[in-house]
Amino acid sequence: MDTYVKAFVVGGLICVIAQILMDKTKLTPGRILVVFVTLGTILGALGLYQPLVNFAGAGATVPLPGFGYSLAKATIKEVNDNGFVGIFTGGIKGAAGGITAAIFFGYIMALIFNPKTKS
Repeated sequence: MDTYVKAFVVGGLICVIAQILMDKTKLTPGRILVVFVTLGTILGALGLYQPLVNFAGAGATVPLPGFGYSLAKATIKEVNDNGFVGIFTGGIKGAAGGITAAIFFGYIMALIFNPKTKS
């Protein structure tokens, strides 16, 4: 149960920060998305995001900074394994599973719920 509480609190705090940024600044949701992913990438590359992942699990890996962290982690691994080429292939390999799942489940939901455009 403790793991779920940690994940909920950390994931919730990340969402609260995003909501505050939307309410109190002129940043658009798209720009906040980019800031969060970039911040996750930088913190992941510096090894500063790993302790948060160890503490909160999915509460740190599912939100947007977690996506950036995954990109950084996969790129570092790929560079260590394949050298310079890993800079270009690491992020693709690290994100492929999540992107594929998003496309697949989005398609399934579109089939089930028959989406319509707003009028």
